[in-house]
Amino acid sequence: MAGHSQFKNIMHRKGKADAKRSKAFVKLSREITVAAKSGLPDPAMNPRLRLAISAARAENMPKDRIEKAIQTAQGNQGGADYQSVRYEGYGPGGTAIIVEALTDNRNRTAADVRMVFSKHGGNLGESGSVAFMFDHVGQIELPAAAGSAEAVFEAALEAGADNVESEDVHIITTSLDEFAAVRDALEAKFGEPTRAGFIFQPNMTATPNEEQAAQLMKLIDTLDDNDDVQQVFANFELSDEILQKLAS
Repeated sequence: MAGHSQFKNIMHRKGKADAKRSKAFVKLSREITVAAKSGLPDPAMNPRLRLAISAARAENMPKDRIEKAIQTAQGNQGGADYQSVRYEGYGPGGTAIIVEALTDNRNRTAADVRMVFSKHGGNLGESGSVAFMFDHVGQIELPAAAGSAEAVFEAALEAGADNVESEDVHIITTSLDEFAAVRDALEAKFGEPTRAGFIFQPNMTATPNEEQAAQLMKLIDTLDDNDDVQQVFANFELSDEILQKLAS
């Protein structure tokens, strides 16, 4: 999900029990397999694999399932040839949306994503149609217990981070170029991050009304339910009042 404020806006969608967790494991396994195929199967020598495993651990994915995903890549056990694809479009209320997917059938995934946008009041656009409303950055999340706000702030900026926000967790933002160096420096000092990866952070936002927001959430939820979809980023801002109504 996108941008720090957007993380807050969709927290009510987190933790929809076992069905959601099972789908999350499918997505995480796919990313681990693709990462292992793209380089060495050793996470110490493969940054993408290291990130994928870190994300899986953050979601409490079983160790044997992580190992199986790596073995699938090593043995190429009839595994599908996944490709990274990105879709851009607009949702209700003029909300800009970016969808990242891993697919073994681009035509199928494109058709599925287009249908979801159309069904829920949006429309799929061309590549670059909404990307200018986002900054592509690195983001690292550390638990609050990892260190004080001051200690994390100083260490992150010294390592080359662009921004640090500390509330319930520490959120560190970096440029794409500095991401690996900052992540490694923070991990060495504070331990493994809860999450670390690349996101699309909004540089301008839309403010859908209550009806539009409800439709937008259905659009994003339906995209998330698609096994091919890895991440969804959106540039919406919702009032506390609307969030409470949507959560009820």
